[in-house]
Amino acid sequence: MPAATIDDGRICHMESANGQAAEPGGRGSIAIQFVDDAVSVARRRGLAIAPMLAAAGIAPARLAQPRARVTVASFGRLWRALADAMDDEFFGLDAHPMRRGSFRMMCHATIGAATLEQALRRQIRFLGLVLDDQRACLTRDGDIAVVVVEARRGAVPLFAYGTVMTLLLGLSCWLVDRRVPIASLDFAAPEPRHAAEYRVLFGERTRFDAACTRLAFDAAALALPVQRRAEDLDEFLTEAPANFLVRYRNPHSFAARVRRRLRELPPEDWPDFDALAKSMRTTASTLRRRLDEEGQPYQAIKDALRRDLAIELLADAGNSVLDVACRLGFAEASAFHRAFRRWTGASPGAYRDRTNLRAG
Repeated sequence: MPAATIDDGRICHMESANGQAAEPGGRGSIAIQFVDDAVSVARRRGLAIAPMLAAAGIAPARLAQPRARVTVASFGRLWRALADAMDDEFFGLDAHPMRRGSFRMMCHATIGAATLEQALRRQIRFLGLVLDDQRACLTRDGDIAVVVVEARRGAVPLFAYGTVMTLLLGLSCWLVDRRVPIASLDFAAPEPRHAAEYRVLFGERTRFDAACTRLAFDAAALALPVQRRAEDLDEFLTEAPANFLVRYRNPHSFAARVRRRLRELPPEDWPDFDALAKSMRTTASTLRRRLDEEGQPYQAIKDALRRDLAIELLADAGNSVLDVACRLGFAEASAFHRAFRRWTGASPGAYRDRTNLRAG
């Protein structure tokens, strides 16, 4: 790949299709399949997962609904609940538990690094001390930096590989206070039914059934200076992992720019496409072409925003279903019911009742 600076638009375009996830300051939601993956080991061990799910604002019945989604905050609470119950911040996915407090120590080990390269090498070294089933290494291949993760004891579940990448990327982006663009990410695991959700998190160049798990990104990023200091750490850890599950995504894509513009307005005031293009100082044909290239047509962006807003608003018992429908710009409650069922597989009322959100 040609050499480029980390802010080069060509590099940013590599992840432009990642626009389904929320960018800084935005909302987002997590597919129910990730929740099911997170509790899988706890379930096999016979732990009572229902109370943990309820405490996180997720009803066990949601696991049987393939289109269900949960808020990022709920997934973060579940992550912490599982870590407490299992004394393992890695969901029991490795032969050696990642004891509670390990991620804090990993952060302390990297906070004093001078550059991203130094910080990333420290992260990899730390994970090598606490995990037995995977071993990572950082290398360079010309203008590309590569993190390879190899299985050491048989097959590694896809979710375990994904969790390692989430930890490495989330902490790295926070340390340098910016998104690290992903050129490609290959997983040495079969492609799941919810492969599209992995591409939401890691970008369209996420592939499966690979010979090895391999993350590639622009080597210029390795020289980025670490911006964070020890006094920043407590706030980061208090908000983790929700703060890096959706925060560091491509903010420069056209889809991200459209979402930011829509979030500035109540849904009933969202512009039509021509007015939107004019407000972004481009033509409708150009905007449509760029959104098509990113795999994010305008209607899909609006639907995803309304879906995530609906999930968030329904979490507040003070909002009636009719209130939510009105706030989302639906002229009739029946139209909102149909749309919500299409998005999640359940009616708004059933979604709220089954999720038992007050338990959180």
